Amino acid sequence: MGLTTLCYIEKDGKYLMLHRIVKKHDINKDKWIGVGGHFEHGESPEDCMFREVREETGLTPLEFRFCGVVTFLSDMGTEKEASEYMFLYHITDYEGTIKECDEGILEWISKEDLLKLELWEGDRLFLRYMDERAPFFSLKLAYVKGNLMSAVLDGKKLEFFDLLDENGKKTGRIKERSLVHEDGDAHATVHIWVVRKTENGYDVLLQKRSANKDSFPGCYDISSAGHVAAGDEYLKTAVREMQEELGIAAKEKDLEYVGIHRGKITGRFYGREFKNYEISAVYVYDKPAEISELTLQEEEVEEVIWMDYALCLEKMKNGEIKHCIFQDEYEMLGRYLGVSSF
Repeated sequence: MGLTTLCYIEKDGKYLMLHRIVKKHDINKDKWIGVGGHFEHGESPEDCMFREVREETGLTPLEFRFCGVVTFLSDMGTEKEASEYMFLYHITDYEGTIKECDEGILEWISKEDLLKLELWEGDRLFLRYMDERAPFFSLKLAYVKGNLMSAVLDGKKLEFFDLLDENGKKTGRIKERSLVHEDGDAHATVHIWVVRKTENGYDVLLQKRSANKDSFPGCYDISSAGHVAAGDEYLKTAVREMQEELGIAAKEKDLEYVGIHRGKITGRFYGREFKNYEISAVYVYDKPAEISELTLQEEEVEEVIWMDYALCLEKMKNGEIKHCIFQDEYEMLGRYLGVSSF
């Protein structure tokens, strides 16, 4: 494993980025990255950081933060390039005058414009952690043919989804969850509506999302729902989500298929844009389910309540319930149950 530094110099909301266009045989060819390079014999991470910044930019760091260690693995490049421990630094003050770099072109890029550049996909993760001043972190990134295939943050695997085309078919590409929601990529989810027959029609079981959810915290939502992980399928995911979120040990044959729903919604949570485009398989579960017998997944679900279908629809229309339910999907459910004329 090689040892390198990777340094991002910030000024007035911009990063000094290096466009690697000079070397013909360069694993970073045409990419935009920070400055830095390999350790020389006897150097500490800081020794290497100071030297590489001076050599590539002409600047001398005055204030900096050691943000974390990135383990970079790739099936491309030389043996030295393909596996590295990268020591990540955020430099917020410096002295000197910028010079030309023999590695590529240096340019100040606003943070808002970073996503327009050709970056390594995993760079978007650690740049966010760095910008949010996350505690010191260890991030492992594994690439195959230039595509990010896995990421592990502080020993925990990050979720990846299959990217879908407009027809709901897998494109063959996968992407990390937060990046999918930054870019608004189409991905698969499952929506399971738990219902019970009443004299007046049907009650639906609504879950209230945990206050810690990364989107729509504290909102009432579908009985059970979840993302389909890369390589998984709709029905098996639906069964698993029922067990995890509600403690309902459903079998595949217990879930009635309603149809496919395409939903797009945007928002801003915890200071970050959220663009959701989900292609969802919708199911109904009508077996007996008593709230007192459910086991709720605390990190996902705050509570569940029963509500009459028609009353819930009225409250949704009148804004009397804080929710993140797609109304057209809810009406699709009503048609399936025979209690809606929409």
